[in-house]
Amino acid sequence: MHIPPLDKKVGKEVSDYLDTLTKPKGSLGRLEELAIELAEMTGQRFPVITPPGAIIFAADHGITTEGISAFPKEVTTQMTLNFLEGGAAMNVFCRHINAKMAVVDVGVAEDISHDQLISRKIRRGTHNFLHEHAMTETEVHECLSIGCEETDKMIASGAKTLIVGEVGIGNTTSASALLASMLGISVQEITGPGTGLNPERVIHKQQIIEQAIKARQPNRDDAIDILKKVGGFEITAMVGAMSTAAKKRIPIIVDGFICTVAALLATKISSGASDYMIAGHHSKEPGHQKALEQLGKKPILDMQMRLGEGTGAAVAFPVIEAATKVLKEMATFSEAGVSEKDKGPL
Repeated sequence: MHIPPLDKKVGKEVSDYLDTLTKPKGSLGRLEELAIELAEMTGQRFPVITPPGAIIFAADHGITTEGISAFPKEVTTQMTLNFLEGGAAMNVFCRHINAKMAVVDVGVAEDISHDQLISRKIRRGTHNFLHEHAMTETEVHECLSIGCEETDKMIASGAKTLIVGEVGIGNTTSASALLASMLGISVQEITGPGTGLNPERVIHKQQIIEQAIKARQPNRDDAIDILKKVGGFEITAMVGAMSTAAKKRIPIIVDGFICTVAALLATKISSGASDYMIAGHHSKEPGHQKALEQLGKKPILDMQMRLGEGTGAAVAFPVIEAATKVLKEMATFSEAGVSEKDKGPL
């Protein structure tokens, strides 16, 4: 997928304009950096990033039969219904930031009947990747297409920023396997408790992932192969969603561990996609720091969150929006009649 280059010309214009506003040069720190980044992404001197659009992809994982999660897989269905009824943390934050929100079933094990659900079910959960590939290559491409199509719809509805979230018991196990496969690093270094495993069960989870990677042998240079062997339907759909947003110059606020792993895969598939990404927050999951470093992003917030769903990105949105308001609403020195910094003797 072709990703357009950032508009550096507009970025320079915004950088120069920021220096004319009623403040010492650079005194708003990262807000000024964000304003420039958003201008380069959108090609607009006064970027418009509202309303944001949030897409939550839901799916189950066959690997849950190995006891790698603190919760049974039925919770995926239950939490998906909670999203649809407006009771999840992500619903609260979406209401707070006036975000458009869509919930997409790409592979929940049970059938869900709800008039707000977008049903794009590929299969009732991935295969157990300890014993076989998580999905077929055809299913990987189908998932990517679903992510692209649902993002196209969200953008067509008026969304100016993309947040992607996920729900799926077992997905931190898949994300850890994906990251370890991509980076060729120790599973122990990046695998944490997920939804709340005790230390003994974390060790078990790490061992299962190690065995699975050894059995599946993902090609670290091939994103499709990695996803096929140890991925998840919802994670793959997120990859397609982020690639499409970048193609359309829509800023992407990246959530926590699982989302950042998907972001890395998106950059493998669509070179330059990361140019349109902003890291929303720093998750408590141990693998997130490694994923952020690989993505080359510095998170906006560190709130000790580890919920997923897109929540960290949604909480970060008002800070990012503040950067656009600086450009639109602050007065220049000349407009305010304020003297600029004394440049001193010639």
